[in-house]
Amino acid sequence: MSADDLKAEIKNEIKKLNARATQSKMDLHDLSEDLPIGWEKIMEQAEATFKAYELLTTKRAELKALEG
Repeated sequence: MSADDLKAEIKNEIKKLNARATQSKMDLHDLSEDLPIGWEKIMEQAEATFKAYELLTTKRAELKALEG
């Protein structure tokens, strides 16, 4: 696999991860608007959102390292 192919693959993965992270953020926001209903789901949703953005940040750093 060439460097350009690898970059394209990572960019595609970043798009998917960004969509997932954004959805998770919106789910957390929606949950907060409904409080106190659903309060027991806060930690679960916050952790999922944290992990989504953590992975997105890692992939962005990986792409940046490849680009130079």
